[in-house]
Amino acid sequence: MPNTQVSIAGVALKNPLVLASGVRSNTADLLIRAAEEGAGAVTSKSCSVKPREGYANPTGIIHGNIMMNAIGLSNPGAQAESEEIARAVGECRKMGVPVIASIFGNTTEDYAEAAKIIGCSKPALIEVNASCPHQHRDGKMTSADPELTTEVTKAVKRAATIPVAVKLSPNVTNVAAIAKAAQAGGADIITAINTVGGMLIDPYARRPILANKVGGLSGPAIKPIALKAVYEIRRAVEIPIIGGGGITCGTDAAEMLMAGADAVSVGSAVCLRQNAFGEILAELSQFMEKEGYEKISEIKLEE
Repeated sequence: MPNTQVSIAGVALKNPLVLASGVRSNTADLLIRAAEEGAGAVTSKSCSVKPREGYANPTGIIHGNIMMNAIGLSNPGAQAESEEIARAVGECRKMGVPVIASIFGNTTEDYAEAAKIIGCSKPALIEVNASCPHQHRDGKMTSADPELTTEVTKAVKRAATIPVAVKLSPNVTNVAAIAKAAQAGGADIITAINTVGGMLIDPYARRPILANKVGGLSGPAIKPIALKAVYEIRRAVEIPIIGGGGITCGTDAAEMLMAGADAVSVGSAVCLRQNAFGEILAELSQFMEKEGYEKISEIKLEE
């Protein structure tokens, strides 16, 4: 059987599949469940220093091959979240599954403070959500501005004692430039991509389906966007990439690895398939065996 183990920024994963932040990841029990189902690593839902209520319902919908959500980054605050993460860390460690803690902030100082608080729960990595479309600073996402991306990354790196990933958005003109800015700030890993901005309208009700009117698009429909972003980022930075967006089967994961990812983020698939991690990993292993790949690092594009 092929070897599916990978290492990102010195953190060992028994396989490259990573539960994405925000999808079935807002409690310790859900993180533990993903680990039990076969995830190589699990990422918590993004938290801020202070609690945040988020948007009113409806906040999400599955429509054909897409998912839309506008949850509004609801979370109990970093202190309460750190308790959930600590419990998940304890249980997931028994299974050899690292926990990644996701944070966001209204200011650079907020990002750093959230990193300090959440670091007490001993996750393996901190992921800086610099790209949620519902979190704006001066009217724009953190990851829409290279200088701000560098500034926030530096602040979190000073506050953290563990490797730091920076999660980027496709909703920019040059994602590679933003990735380079994160690397310049000391990022150990790039995570890409976050959701794509979108909207759904009920033509009979004559109103948007989501209460927030617009939201983040995910699911199989965004895979080509994600592959292009990761491909461009790989050519701009040397640090590892956790690549995701629309990954629902083993060959999807192989495509993402070929685009340049070192690990593969899985989100919407957990809502679309039962035992998504176990099945995607089995399909990826079957693909590797059939195509003659002995380890994950061999899965690359022919140049």
